[in-house]
Amino acid sequence: MLVDTHCHLDYFNQPGECEQVVARAVQAGVGEMVTIGVTFEQSKQAIDIAENFDNVWACVGVHPNHAADVLPVVAPEALSELAQHPKVIGIGESGLDYFYDKAPKDIQTENFRANIRAAQLANVPLCIHARDADDDIARILREERERGGEFGFLLHCFSSSRALAEAALEMGGYISFSGMLTFPKAPDIREIARDVPEDRLLVETDSPYLAPVPFRGKRNEPAYTAYTAARLAEIKGMTPEALADLTTRNFKTLFRKAA
Repeated sequence: MLVDTHCHLDYFNQPGECEQVVARAVQAGVGEMVTIGVTFEQSKQAIDIAENFDNVWACVGVHPNHAADVLPVVAPEALSELAQHPKVIGIGESGLDYFYDKAPKDIQTENFRANIRAAQLANVPLCIHARDADDDIARILREERERGGEFGFLLHCFSSSRALAEAALEMGGYISFSGMLTFPKAPDIREIARDVPEDRLLVETDSPYLAPVPFRGKRNEPAYTAYTAARLAEIKGMTPEALADLTTRNFKTLFRKAA
């Protein structure tokens, strides 16, 4: 069975819709899912959703595009407290986004550091959003490890540079690939995926966004993890079954609370 390590189930909010989405995922071979928080309040919704399903987990955090929505930024202790819930297995998604630039860079940085500290306090991994901010993300990760100790993390929906991938791997991080891996104009991502060690690979949808081929342009959902995983298996020279077993083991290793 596969694990969709990053989805936003709160978007499937019509009556009975979330239940149908989860059921379709299981039918497609996706046995577990992680629904992700992007604001403090929405993180509470992620927990509520996870409580309704045995096979759904939650991450709680503040996305960089929401870093300035409520100031001062959410304190690490508040996020760490949310992470004590048994269904919460990580902090995030957090990070830096200089492409959309919806929050000032200094506020994004403060928020990112607060989420990192929350992961350290709660002893859970961090889910990182990285867009057009590779150098700063690598630098901050190194600084916070030196300041407060090591912590697990993954680069979600990887679309960054080889340099950031190598920096993350050097620090013990994992790399998660989304439907972007299947896009015709994404050869660089496929080349990086080819070179990522097998014990650091994860897969995801980031649904409802970034549906893989052959569903590109349509609403994504966790069931489609299977298409990204099949492409990744092809890149790695593995069978889909072996890739599913591998990425599930990696998920359980990183997200210890889900093991």
